Amino acid sequence: MTKPLNHWVLTFVCEDKPGIVHAISGAIVAASGNITESQQFTSAETGKFFMRLQVEVSASKEEFSNQIAGVAETFKLDWHLDEVGRKLRTLVLVSKSAHCLNDLLFNQRSGQIPIEIPAVFSNHPDLAELAEFYGVKFESHGVPDAASKAAFEHMLRDYIKLADIELIVLARFMQILSPEFCADFEGKIINIHHSFLPGFKGANPYAQAHARGVKLIGATAHFVTNELDEGPIIEQNVVRVDHGDSKKELVAIGQDVESKTLAQAVRWFAEHRVLLDADRTIIFR
Repeated sequence: MTKPLNHWVLTFVCEDKPGIVHAISGAIVAASGNITESQQFTSAETGKFFMRLQVEVSASKEEFSNQIAGVAETFKLDWHLDEVGRKLRTLVLVSKSAHCLNDLLFNQRSGQIPIEIPAVFSNHPDLAELAEFYGVKFESHGVPDAASKAAFEHMLRDYIKLADIELIVLARFMQILSPEFCADFEGKIINIHHSFLPGFKGANPYAQAHARGVKLIGATAHFVTNELDEGPIIEQNVVRVDHGDSKKELVAIGQDVESKTLAQAVRWFAEHRVLLDADRTIIFR
């Protein structure tokens, strides 16, 4: 009897050298696998080779991993193997703004993004009803001082371990995570923020943008690092606006582009399409 086919996604990074594609293809052939999607890139700046493959094969994950292991050892691959479409365990952190959370929860429910959100944590209680509507656990933990913030991060660490969390999304979470927390979960925290041209920081950036008569607004989704809003960029979008747009309309436009940009970044991450190349990302769309 023929074994049912499994569909695996394989990603890896290594030093660029001849023979990598031939070797990995040979390992797939040896496992009687069929490549359904293949993308590769060589970084001239870092000398790294990046590859993403989707492979149909009857072998189990352990069996297929054993086929890849020889190539991984020879070429010193930093590699990851997962099931295509498996839902990534995702923790969402929020404050008071609902737009990004609502979009993520809707995309989860509709199956548009392969994630599973077991809980939403916040430093305010405002979005409890929204999470409840989607049947997702919601917890509010105020962080008015350094001690409570440290306790909040300690609780997050415990929950991340207990719930096997694979991705943390800051869906307009208006708190700065500690350098230690950022370092411990490097490459696994995605943030979203507005992008105005020129840039505006501080309170009420949409009012500042309106007062200056900006013509472009947008959003940037990026990995979180110790440097505030300076992590490797995953996705960006811009929208043209003009003098006829009120402050309220700018906010609505901005929230829409933030939601779409964050959702796209999370989708690519969950589909294993985002690979890190030093301070930038390689996106296999």
